[in-house]
Amino acid sequence: MIKLSGVEKIFGDGENAVVALAPVDVEIEQGAFITIVGPSGCGKSTLLRLIAELDSVSGGTIELGTTNKKRPVGFVFQDAVLLPWKTVAENIRFPLDTSGVPRSISDPKVEILIDLISLNGFENALPKQLSGGMRQRAAIARALADDPPILLMDEPFSAVDLMTRETLNDELLKIWQQTGKTILLVTHSIEEAAYLGTRVMVMSARPGRLRKTFDVDIPMPRSEDTKRDQKYLDLVHELRTMMREQGH
Repeated sequence: MIKLSGVEKIFGDGENAVVALAPVDVEIEQGAFITIVGPSGCGKSTLLRLIAELDSVSGGTIELGTTNKKRPVGFVFQDAVLLPWKTVAENIRFPLDTSGVPRSISDPKVEILIDLISLNGFENALPKQLSGGMRQRAAIARALADDPPILLMDEPFSAVDLMTRETLNDELLKIWQQTGKTILLVTHSIEEAAYLGTRVMVMSARPGRLRKTFDVDIPMPRSEDTKRDQKYLDLVHELRTMMREQGH
């Protein structure tokens, strides 16, 4: 689904050049849920932006096995960035409207997505009337509106409280299992990375390199019991040890 070959990113030039990403090589299979952790400033968010073509690579290539899709990637930012003058339903439908999809097709899709993210009854609410968690649910639905095979998420739950975050984690796993999307999620939470991912990618300090990848051998579906599973606890311990070794 996603293949990165020698991908580099350098900001600026000459003496002011900053190497954000050293060459990164990785292949991500279709339907995987990849979580990415690493020290602040190691290029985690930059990596997502390069895959989404929100920024251009300085070297190397990125291949997406989705050439038949107009929008192969959906992006969920740390801030929900909903349009404040549009309702929940209108925000979710926005990508479909910009693509010229008729309402006879887009309206049923929006209804399905609202049900998927459990915002029934809030279709006509404005973003200012929603909690932070609800706004992020709406942002996820908007990213899924035109059915991209890849969903990129840049610390989507960092601004919500712990209990809401845990609920959103479970809802995101439900969405992933129901839709079969390939998901890449950047997080600073080691526990979140271990709980959500089928693989965890650990980045090194800047310039960011892929230091190690862990295959997560914890069965789905996951629940509170997962957090008492010895495999989960061992993975969290190993991830935390690696981060501490990097002074983080």
